[in-house]
Amino acid sequence: MTERTGAEALVEQLTAYGVTKIFGTCGHTNIALLDAIGRSDIEFVIARHEQTAAHAADGYARATGRPGVVLLHVGPGMMNAVTGVATAAMDSVPLVAISGDIPSYLSGRHPHQEVNLHADADQTAIYRPFVKRAWHVHRVEDLPRFTERAFWTATSARPGAVLLNVPMDLFNRPARAGTFPLPRAVTRPGLSTADAERIAAALLAAERPLIYLGGGLRGEKHLQELAEHLDIPVAHSLMAKGTLPDDHPLLLGLPGFWGSAETNAYTRDADLVLAIATRFAETDASSWDSEHTWRFPPSRLIQIDIDPAEIGRNYPVEIGAVADAARAAEQLLDAARRLRPEGTSRDGLRERIVAARTKLFADSAERGRSDRFPLRPERILADVRAHLPGDAVLVTDVGWNKNGVAQCYPLPAGGRFITPGGASTMGFGPAAALGVQLAEPDRVVVALIGDGGMSAQLAALPMAVERGLPVIFLVMNNRAHGTISDLQAGFFGSGYGCDFTDPDGNPYSPDFAALGRACGLDGYDVTAPGDLAVALQAAVQRRRPAVIDVPMVNEPVPTPGHWNIKDIYQGVFE
Repeated sequence: MTERTGAEALVEQLTAYGVTKIFGTCGHTNIALLDAIGRSDIEFVIARHEQTAAHAADGYARATGRPGVVLLHVGPGMMNAVTGVATAAMDSVPLVAISGDIPSYLSGRHPHQEVNLHADADQTAIYRPFVKRAWHVHRVEDLPRFTERAFWTATSARPGAVLLNVPMDLFNRPARAGTFPLPRAVTRPGLSTADAERIAAALLAAERPLIYLGGGLRGEKHLQELAEHLDIPVAHSLMAKGTLPDDHPLLLGLPGFWGSAETNAYTRDADLVLAIATRFAETDASSWDSEHTWRFPPSRLIQIDIDPAEIGRNYPVEIGAVADAARAAEQLLDAARRLRPEGTSRDGLRERIVAARTKLFADSAERGRSDRFPLRPERILADVRAHLPGDAVLVTDVGWNKNGVAQCYPLPAGGRFITPGGASTMGFGPAAALGVQLAEPDRVVVALIGDGGMSAQLAALPMAVERGLPVIFLVMNNRAHGTISDLQAGFFGSGYGCDFTDPDGNPYSPDFAALGRACGLDGYDVTAPGDLAVALQAAVQRRRPAVIDVPMVNEPVPTPGHWNIKDIYQGVFE
C-alpha cells in the first residue's frame, strides 16, 4: 500500500478497469485529475463542449460494449452534459460521468460556480432523475469504493449511466492506493428449464405467433435460430434495427408510427407475442392505441426483460420473466428443439413477408431514382446505400436520417445503425459518430444528420480534425427543423419558428462544407444530383474528416401508423 493523491489513486483504478479513453472538458475542479491522467496510459479526448463529450463517450460505449467515461467540471460543465448523459441513460448505454465539484469545506457558501441559489447545494440532484445512481464523495477514503460501485452499477443488469461527483479538494488529498476489483465471473439471470419449456410450448401452440425485439438484444444468433426453427416472424423496435439482417425472410421490420402497414397488420392480429428486451416505446406502439399496432388482449403477451420495472409497464402480461435477453434466447431455442426437433413450417409465411419487404424497399428505391434537385431524402439514402462499404456504421440523429433509415433503408448484414432511441436527441449524431470512429478506426463511420443536428453540434468538426477521425458528416440540409416544420404546416398552416430564414424571410442555411473546410475537414458542396455519389466515393477513399452538404427537399417520412400528438393538434380527446 503506497500513498497517492486521490486523483492518482482514481487513475490507477480506472486503468485496472481497462479504461483507455476518457472524454471531456477541463475546468478548475478537475485539472488535478487531468494531470494524473496525463501521466498514465489513458488517453483524454478533449471536446469543446460537454454535450459533445457525453455523446462521444456514448457512441464509444455503443460501439465497444464497454462503459464510456466522461469527465466534467462543476456547475455549468456538468449541466451542459445533461442531455448527453440522459440520452445514454434512456438507451441503456453504460456510461460513467465523473464531475468535479466545489471544495468540500466551502459547500453552501456560494463559491465560484456552485449550483446553489434557493436550496442547499447538490449538483448531483440534477442527474438523479435519469441516472441509475449518483454518488457524492464526502471523504477521499470513499472514492475507490464508490468508483467500483459506479462501474458495477453502470454495467450490471440493465446498463445505464451513473454519476460520480467529487469535490475538487479530494483529488489532492492523500489516499492509499489499494485494490477494488470489479466482480468477476458474474452469472447472468436466465429462465428456469420449466419456464423455458412453458414459453416454447406456448409459441408452438400459437397460430399467429410473433417475436418482437427491442434494443437490448444485439448480435444474438440464438434468437434468429429460434425464429427460424419455429418459423415465427420478427418485428423490431427502432433501436433494434440490424439485430436480424434486413433481408431475412422472417423479418417484418418496424411497427408503430413509422412501421409499414403490413407489419402493423401482423402485430394487431398476432395471437401470441414474445417481447424481448423492449419497453414498447410510444412511437413503436402507435401511442398504445389498439386500433393501430398492438392489441393486448385479445393478443397474449410473454415479456422477457432484465429490468422488472419494464414487465407489464404498458400492456398486460401473461408470462413475465426477469432474465438476460441473450441467455433467455439460447434457453428458448434449446427448449424448442427438445419439444419439436423437426421445427415448424407455416405455409406461405416467408413468401408473404419477402413480398411485402421487397415492395417496401423497391418503392423507396423508385422514389430514390428522382433527379429532382434539391434531392429527395430517399435519393440521398439510395446514394448512401450504393456508395458505402457493407460494414459502414450509420450514426443518425432525428428526422429522415433516423426514421426513414429505420423504415426503408436496407441495412447490409455487416453494417450497423446507431440512433438515439429513448430521447431522440438532436445533436447526438455528429458527436456520437466521433466516439464510434475512435472505437472502430478501420470502419467507415457516417454521421447521417440534418442541418439542425449539425448546427447543434458544430463542436464535433474541430474535434474530428484534432483526433484525426475520418468521420463523414453528411448533412441532409432542408433549411429547417424539417420533421417539426412538416407537423406544424400540416396542422397549423405554416412552419413558423421551425424554418430557418434570413431577415428578409428567405430560406437560410450555413455553408456547412465551407465551415468544414475552415475547420480543416474536406468539404464537399452538392450542387447537382450526381454530386453526392462523387462526394461519397471521394470521402470514403480519402479517409479524412469530411463534410458533405446536401440540399434536400422537406418531405415527411411516411407514417402508416398512429401517434397521439395528431389527435392533440386536431383537438380530438378521449
